[in-house]
Amino acid sequence: MTTIQLSLPDDLAQKATKAGLLSAEAIQDMLREQLRRQAGETLREAWNRLPKEELTPEVEQEVVEAVRAYRAEQRARRVG
Repeated sequence: MTTIQLSLPDDLAQKATKAGLLSAEAIQDMLREQLRRQAGETLREAWNRLPKEELTPEVEQEVVEAVRAYRAEQRARRVG
């Protein structure tokens, strides 16, 4: 396990503490959600760069399968 120390403005730290956002669990949840969003955005950007004539149903199915595999891996990491 890694320990992280943050420096925050006092008012932000107080508000975040009152909102329950500085607990280890809350920060883990926020980081996981942000990583999920970034992965999705990266996938969308890659998809948009592909020439449209190459976006066959087969390619689309490969992308769907890759996303499912990634999500399953992430779920397994959270459980195990």
